[in-house]
Amino acid sequence: MSDVAEDRHVVRRARYAVAAVFTVHGAVTGSFATRVPWVREHAHLSTGELGFALAFTAFGASCAMPLAGRISHRFGSRTALRGLLAMWTLSLVLPSLAPNMPTLCLAMFVYGASAGMADVAMNALGVEIEQRLDKSIMSGLHGMWSAGALIGSAGGTLAAHLGADARVHFALAALTLTTLGLLACTWVLDVHPAQDEEPPPRFALPPKSALLIGAVGFCAVFAEGASLDWSAVYLRDQLDTSAGLAAACTTGFMLTMAVARLVGDAVVNRFGAVRTVRAGGVCAVLGGLLIVVAGAPAVAMGGFALLGLGIAVVVPLCFAAAGHSGPNPSQAIAGVATITYTSGLIAPSLIGGVAQASSLVVSFMLVTVLACGLGAFAGVLRTGERSRPKISPPSAAVPDPRP
Repeated sequence: MSDVAEDRHVVRRARYAVAAVFTVHGAVTGSFATRVPWVREHAHLSTGELGFALAFTAFGASCAMPLAGRISHRFGSRTALRGLLAMWTLSLVLPSLAPNMPTLCLAMFVYGASAGMADVAMNALGVEIEQRLDKSIMSGLHGMWSAGALIGSAGGTLAAHLGADARVHFALAALTLTTLGLLACTWVLDVHPAQDEEPPPRFALPPKSALLIGAVGFCAVFAEGASLDWSAVYLRDQLDTSAGLAAACTTGFMLTMAVARLVGDAVVNRFGAVRTVRAGGVCAVLGGLLIVVAGAPAVAMGGFALLGLGIAVVVPLCFAAAGHSGPNPSQAIAGVATITYTSGLIAPSLIGGVAQASSLVVSFMLVTVLACGLGAFAGVLRTGERSRPKISPPSAAVPDPRP
């Protein structure tokens, strides 16, 4: 086998390995999301207190994410990802062990910190592989994340239906996912920095060209974060459903997200980014309206499914548009990712705060209003429809860890 053919084989194998890592990462999120009602009841929290505790997820991620690049720079991408992913999968156990709000806040801080660092590391490798293949793969990788979230939520739905203790459920899930994640990391690219390369900066402000693109991503990820953590609670509190049916709502939401992301590239190639996002915005607004007016569980579940369908491909398209928006694509993509990631982290706590002050119905009115922004500002993604430039061969340096 020639060196070129062997290198392509290694990169293709690394692509599948990173896809498996994305799947494992998503499965942790899906497992947790379906058991949020159990965690709230176990810690004896009100809706507002739960929202406050969930805010520590964002705080932990914000504090820890800048460290991921330096960890990769010091240990290499493979070792860094192996350690950070294991930290993330094992942190799933922590929220179920918290008996009150202070301990849950601490658990969510660690949970968020490990989530953010693992997310940075795996997206950095995804970008590196995309450059080496000279074709888009990020949408598919995000689709695998959604598929993993779906698998995790399916397991959570079954556990909730059976009335299983979340401590047992999370322990078994964490051990399984840690094992699978470590196996997948065996075949990812092991990228090391050049000897004279400085460590990556801790912070990078997004360029002005990325702000509007980031705003579109903000609207989509806010709806995603709100739905992941509050859809089950919404059905339990507003519509008085069983724990199993409430968890199934979260599963249905993630199912539409996964399917839409996996087929999203074909839709975008046919209709373009702007038209796809505008159509998605219509679906998301209709879904939000169904949630708000729902008087029956089936209506609310249909609303969450439509919402997931509408927002599914927005973030990968935001990354593509950012890459064409200025002279420094990596900085623009990093800026957009920072905005969207922050949105997903603050959404659950903000939804809880609004619900405490009024109701969950009002909270999802806010989600619906933000979904209107997808159609209103979709035109800024037109830059992402340009033909992709030829990518020069990558250096041996670790890529910018912020996707």
